[in-house]
Amino acid sequence: MRVLLINPASPTGTYWSMTDLCRFIGARTLVPPLGLLTVAALLPASWEFRLKDLNARRLDEDDWRWADLVMVSGMLVQRDNLLSVVRGAKARGKPVAAGGPYPTSLPEEVLAAGCDFLVRGEGENAIPLFLEALKKGERRGVIEVPEKPDLAISPVPRFDLLNLRDYAIMPIQTSRGCPFDCEFCDVVSLYGRKPRYKAASQVIAELEALHRLGWQKEVFICDDNFVGHKSHAKAILHKLIDWRENSGRGFGYWTQTSVDVGQDEELMDLMVRARFRNLFIGLESPDAEVLAGAGKFQNVRHPLFESLHNLKAKGLIVVGSFIIGFDHEKPGAGRRIAAFAEAADLPLVMLNLLNPLPHTRLWRRLEQEGRLHPGAADQDSFDYMKNTLTYDPERPDRDIVAEHRQAWDYLYEPGRFLSRCHRYFLELGSQRPASGRNPARPPALLPRNLGSLLNQARDLLTLLRVSWTQGVCSPHRGRYWRQFVDIYRRRPGNFPKYIETLVIGEDMFRLRNSFRLREP
Repeated sequence: MRVLLINPASPTGTYWSMTDLCRFIGARTLVPPLGLLTVAALLPASWEFRLKDLNARRLDEDDWRWADLVMVSGMLVQRDNLLSVVRGAKARGKPVAAGGPYPTSLPEEVLAAGCDFLVRGEGENAIPLFLEALKKGERRGVIEVPEKPDLAISPVPRFDLLNLRDYAIMPIQTSRGCPFDCEFCDVVSLYGRKPRYKAASQVIAELEALHRLGWQKEVFICDDNFVGHKSHAKAILHKLIDWRENSGRGFGYWTQTSVDVGQDEELMDLMVRARFRNLFIGLESPDAEVLAGAGKFQNVRHPLFESLHNLKAKGLIVVGSFIIGFDHEKPGAGRRIAAFAEAADLPLVMLNLLNPLPHTRLWRRLEQEGRLHPGAADQDSFDYMKNTLTYDPERPDRDIVAEHRQAWDYLYEPGRFLSRCHRYFLELGSQRPASGRNPARPPALLPRNLGSLLNQARDLLTLLRVSWTQGVCSPHRGRYWRQFVDIYRRRPGNFPKYIETLVIGEDMFRLRNSFRLREP
């Protein structure tokens, strides 16, 4: 059996596109499709596989002709392109199976597009049933397994199917599910409220596989909440530390956590020792009433500003996510979010309009209250960078949309962004580079190996490019060079991540401009 695995293209011009970052470091796209790589590992080893990530490379007719079976997976944001893949497969007479968050949430649309086998749920339980159906000669069906699998049976993903040069960061997963029940989040409906875990030995096996393939850049631990069970997180961290110290191998890590990590001294110290550096945290709102109304009680129980300060002092960089449009929100929410981000010196902030997702408590409540628009499940309704709302908010929607746009405009004004980066990285606790070099010694600007820059495999060309765009072409070039020299001299251990953050700023400037163009 020859299986064509297809990851549909994601929309461009979103926060996580990071096209400028990828271009600067020579990657085609940010991260590969971990779900499809896991599915490939669950299928018979005797089958042949070809993976096409349409965010990185195009699909041609030879790929279609080669395939006996097409398998596609995607998230809600990939909806339109996933349906296009299904229709393309059927137009060529190819059987197609679809799964993942979008087909699980809205299966009717995928079936209507011509999908033969639709898999709802997680692959570890569902793929054996899919194989059994094929063995019986079945040609169509919906395979649904409501039970959540034990991740002890989850295999090492087929990273060997990737062209590693296409990607900026490589994903692994140590757990699924989240113990919290935020009203607006679909993690619980998809993966459950009881987290399930991989053993530490499984995690190391995945990292070893990446190391054998030659991966040298960072790894994204894409758990729904890496610290959802702190004892498990600490066990994983101890194993990562032991692996690095005993084998001399290891990576730098990104992950997603809840803000309570900033109140656990031991956990923060372990993350630093394991070489965690970037944390994506859903802060949502600085207003306690809004947080409580959305069920984000963990952000009420733990002081946000203090937690962020603690993380910064340890050397852990926070990417903070906020949402505008909640119930109980008072006018000026955008200004309060911007003021909070400025006070916390957060360089990177994700600003979202509230987007009700299918099967969440928010979706069901708005539907019951008659506040969900009839078109809430239409084609483009899950683009979180959109400029419209799909529900009736408690205050005028034009005010919410305007505040969202104004907050983007304020926070990513280039001079203000540069100043925030400078303040943050001056105060950020330094971590010893993965290479073991002394962080008190400035990193070499001209390393012998031009394939890596500093201690994070940063290419020298990246530094030259960002210095050209922000240090030559920008009206803020004087500030850029003053800050460049200041961080290099005073906080050399933070210099690589400082440059990386400035590169990401290029993407944020582009998004800011796109929002400004949408202004009525």
